[in-house]
Amino acid sequence: MKKHLGNALTTAAMLAGLALLGFLAFSWWQSRLPGSYDVMSYGAIDDGGAPPVAHEHFSVAGLTGPKGRPDVSVKLTAEKAPIRLASGQKVDAWTFNGRAPGPEIRVRRGQLVQVTLANKDIDDGVTIHWHGLDVPNAEDGVAGVTQNAVEEGGHYVYRFRPEQVGTFWYHTHQDADQGVKQGLFGVLVVEPMAKRNGLDLALPVHTFAGHTAIGTHDDAWRKAVQAGTQVRVRLINTDSASARFRLAGMRPAVVAIDGAEIPPARIPLGEEIEIGAGGRYDIAFVMRSQVASIEVVNSKAKLVLSPDGTGNISEATSGPVFDPGARTSGYTGYAAAKFDRTFDLTISKKVGFLNGRPGRHWALNGELYPRVPMFEVSKGDLVRINLDNDSSSAHPMHLHGHHFIVLTRDGKAVSPWSTDTLLMLPHERYSVAFRVNNPGLWMLHCHNLKHAADGLTMHLMYASVTTPYRVGKSAHNDPE
Repeated sequence: MKKHLGNALTTAAMLAGLALLGFLAFSWWQSRLPGSYDVMSYGAIDDGGAPPVAHEHFSVAGLTGPKGRPDVSVKLTAEKAPIRLASGQKVDAWTFNGRAPGPEIRVRRGQLVQVTLANKDIDDGVTIHWHGLDVPNAEDGVAGVTQNAVEEGGHYVYRFRPEQVGTFWYHTHQDADQGVKQGLFGVLVVEPMAKRNGLDLALPVHTFAGHTAIGTHDDAWRKAVQAGTQVRVRLINTDSASARFRLAGMRPAVVAIDGAEIPPARIPLGEEIEIGAGGRYDIAFVMRSQVASIEVVNSKAKLVLSPDGTGNISEATSGPVFDPGARTSGYTGYAAAKFDRTFDLTISKKVGFLNGRPGRHWALNGELYPRVPMFEVSKGDLVRINLDNDSSSAHPMHLHGHHFIVLTRDGKAVSPWSTDTLLMLPHERYSVAFRVNNPGLWMLHCHNLKHAADGLTMHLMYASVTTPYRVGKSAHNDPE
């Protein structure tokens, strides 16, 4: 009897083991991505509680920028080239026009802008995404979603007419995790039609081969500024990790977040500015007769301003971080609004296979890429998204083509602000709203680009939209 029982248990254990192996093999096989696929083919469509409005099908390829003679024409050539930082450190970079950061582009609101992208020698291809600028969908620069990556020897023309005034930046969205890190990015500033007086400086922060720099200044960048000058500095975080800034020798105010103006919010003495990956803050102050400084915390990179261009960095005490949700707001009416659609999005980690790789991977609503949610909307909708960061990592969530209005944090109302790249700290919860007013197929992803490449990406789709482009190695399109 005991022998028969032991044999039965052994057989049951073997069958259970075989069943487990079979399940794992099936899961592994199912997780593998084909060499070419439509990003709309895998995701589970979520309509946010409202049926889609019937439309004739339309393609992202037809959602192009305006025709006509451009007011501003720029050519950007992607190429591998060495750059030298201010400290003398040489870096083998991927550049636009032999520079990293690439050329700063400044245009005025309403001008027709044409940018021609050429690829000299970037093996895996290149695109340009206009981060934070709500361009027509076909101009968004996402490989395999809104265009094909520009291969070596090829070119692509972008056209748009910016209606937003503010601080933006551009970067490749083909193999973005590697391409941006290597230097394929630059500053884009849209100025108002009327010229502002004073000093206006864009400060893109990037880490090149372990050296954090403001532009190419990985040490103290000194500049002479007359006392009484109105100063505006545009802080841009182009890294995949958050950046902190320490300000001293001035009475600064935050005047814009992610390209959207806000009523000036004074920064108390000692408070630091924390900017998530991809985010931007504009700081304004009047230059005094003493040294003023902006320092990237935990690095040697700093901007030092003084009337004669000399002097040492001002002493600054460290305090709490500036909170954009605790100030006077310029946005009203959203808290009591009636929303057409409401979506829930939870970020977590899950054990499983990501394109055949076993591990504990990023998950959206409990699912691994590519079987993640797709939010379906119709033009004109007012949408609410409840975002829950159920993880121990920070996630700067970036929505292409639209801007969030932040309504609540951890269930409590905040003073609303506009953002396109919302920094969510570990275990934070946010509710955000936006108006659906830019038709197309848009990425929603973490701008820690390593996280995005590891599956923390999904899409917002307008009802009846299609794309002729394909993602995958054989399609030569890899947006993250």
